[in-house]
Amino acid sequence: MKQFIVDAFTSEVFSGNPAAICVMDRWPDESIMMKMAMENNLSETAFLVKEKDGLRLRWFTPGGEIDLCGHATLATAFVYMNFYEKDLDSVKFNTMSGPVYITRRGDLYDLNLPSFTLHEVPVTDEMSEALGTRPEEAYMGRDLLLVYKDEEIVRNMNPDQKKVQDLDGLLCHVTAPGKDYDCVSRSFAPKLSVAEDPVCGSGHCHIVPYWSRVLGKKEIFARQASKRGGTLHCLDLGDRIRLSGNAVLYSEAEVHVDL
Repeated sequence: MKQFIVDAFTSEVFSGNPAAICVMDRWPDESIMMKMAMENNLSETAFLVKEKDGLRLRWFTPGGEIDLCGHATLATAFVYMNFYEKDLDSVKFNTMSGPVYITRRGDLYDLNLPSFTLHEVPVTDEMSEALGTRPEEAYMGRDLLLVYKDEEIVRNMNPDQKKVQDLDGLLCHVTAPGKDYDCVSRSFAPKLSVAEDPVCGSGHCHIVPYWSRVLGKKEIFARQASKRGGTLHCLDLGDRIRLSGNAVLYSEAEVHVDL
């Protein structure tokens, strides 16, 4: 079985967010996919199979299957359009979160993803202790979103992963207004056995609706301020988000597992 590793939301290897991509003829046992995700030890390993009703995409973290992942979707589209169906300019993947659409536009890939509805929640001492600095605001969607006033707080944050794991929400995103970007953010996912997701597409399905409302504009130029770093061109479409970014191939390998 072929496995590709692609760096997403970047045009240079060793930056952005790496994802492992496997395009298969049939589904292996779920335990095999879980073991491969653990073996790869990336934030996501994606599996794609052509079914009767179209292409089905699933994402696995080292901690389990997840319902939505932006960077691995971009990486899968990159692999599928460049190595399998080279004449395609757009593709639809069926996922746990419904249909996801990707369009190739030059070197950019546009992802159309569902957005998350945010509900404001009280800022707690537990949030402050977990992240090391008290946030200005807190919101809950699938994930917890914490808002800070200064991007340097976000960039220099060193959270207590065990305490982050005890907070509500699947992931924890921290964000602040940026000097060179509309916003900067970081994403922590200890519940999924991922200390920090380098560039989180599904996280921006929380982050973009917030900044779109606060800044009063639909187009958001976002920077994920992890060590690897990544840039996202975002558009708030209401109940959906368009995320645009580059992708670059890091490796192509043959995986020797019994499916």
